[in-house]
Amino acid sequence: MIITRQKDFNTILGLLKDKQKIFLVGCGECATTCKTGGQEQIVEMKNKLEAAGKFIAGWVVPDAPCVSAQIKMAMAKNRKLLSESDSILVFACGSGTQSVKENDRSNLDIFSGNDTICAATVDDQGNFKEVCSSCGDCLLDLTEGICPVTRCAKGLMNGPCGGQKDGKCEVDREKDCAWILIYKKKAEKNRVADLKNVIPVRDNKKSLRPHHIIGEKC
Repeated sequence: MIITRQKDFNTILGLLKDKQKIFLVGCGECATTCKTGGQEQIVEMKNKLEAAGKFIAGWVVPDAPCVSAQIKMAMAKNRKLLSESDSILVFACGSGTQSVKENDRSNLDIFSGNDTICAATVDDQGNFKEVCSSCGDCLLDLTEGICPVTRCAKGLMNGPCGGQKDGKCEVDREKDCAWILIYKKKAEKNRVADLKNVIPVRDNKKSLRPHHIIGEKC
């Protein structure tokens, strides 16, 4: 999922300094899980903005505003309220905010209420852990499901650097060395010999931005 952090309220007020009639858009998936753009947070933001003298024309929380069909439908259902707005404040990831912009037929000013942090997993305590860099050249089948691109501070492809100590990273001694974790997983499965196979240099062309993937190919 995509991890977001809600901007400081004073920062949001600064973005809206010349705006008075605002429509709010949240996200029913990632931002809801992060508590940065679910229904509860949208209602709370509505109340705070109104207390600051802003008029909230309306609000909506599509399941996934990054999906064009969903935000189009949400905006169509709220066409009248949007016509009474001078701006849209989006509490989703950057993709969601840009999707709102691309599908806004009213040509309103669009503002992002969230900062997008990373893609991550969520454990059963609700903690977020970044495990993937979306590099476009996945090698998890070679590294026991542990991504060295993301979890090694130096992005090393063929074993640990000389700075790891007692299984901890040279850059951050509080973090486990990704390659020591990979080694331990290999040892558990009697696959240590796999580490003699050199992983080729990554094809960095696969991680060039922006990606543009056509239709069902994604």
